[in-house]
Amino acid sequence: MEDKIKTLTKKDVARKVSDLVGEPIYKSEPWVNAVIEALGELMASADPELRIELRDFGVFEVKKTRAKPKARNPKTNETVFIPSRRKTHFKPSKRLKKILQVPLVDLEYSVPSGSADSLIESAFISHNGNGHH
Repeated sequence: MEDKIKTLTKKDVARKVSDLVGEPIYKSEPWVNAVIEALGELMASADPELRIELRDFGVFEVKKTRAKPKARNPKTNETVFIPSRRKTHFKPSKRLKKILQVPLVDLEYSVPSGSADSLIESAFISHNGNGHH
């Protein structure tokens, strides 16, 4: 069975901020809440599109989508019309992207089962690990 993905909450973010600034969590929590609320309000008020750029972190965007006149409801197989709307998109900064692109093997994390790099790694181990050259 796959392990559940770790979920962090606003409280965890406030705890990290409190560690970074050397203040107790009760002082950082209102600021974290205010920043998250402000981002949400700015995105919700997009008229109709918006770009919020946070240097060294990434860009939050609200973009328009096209209408989908022939979408299909997978439960009923019925054709439905989906009107144009707005959606959110996050694009990480170059710095964050570079950090996240380090291979899992290099970080000594387990590789997802069925992943091509897990097959290569196990072949390498079985080839080199048991004396065959």
